[in-house]
Amino acid sequence: MATVDSVGSTSLQSGSIGLQDFLKILLTQLTYQDPLKPMDNQEFMAQIAQFTSLEQTQQINTKLDTLLSSQSSLQSVGLIGKTVEVKTQSGTAVGTVSSLSLASGSPQLTITTTSGTALSGISLSQINTIR
Repeated sequence: MATVDSVGSTSLQSGSIGLQDFLKILLTQLTYQDPLKPMDNQEFMAQIAQFTSLEQTQQINTKLDTLLSSQSSLQSVGLIGKTVEVKTQSGTAVGTVSSLSLASGSPQLTITTTSGTALSGISLSQINTIR
């Protein structure tokens, strides 16, 4: 995830290299280069272009993750009223999806089983079959 600091520069979180890190490396590289064989301008521009491309790819990945999360939430609304078979710790249960909670960031279903018991906190990955 990219953040903007008080100076207005962008840095990446989660252990990845940020723009400030890249500029420090570049400055060090320029400081200690051989004066008789200076860094080629094309090589310098290629490095900047590669870093920019990498940073944009990471931002796209973050936005795709958000989009997929939103899409699964929207699709789960269509499960309300459907009969589902879910895998629980105590085995398999069959019931009707009675409600949906999106508060935790991922959809959590509440299922009313055929015996009348309410199972809450069911994730989409626990659903075996939808009828």
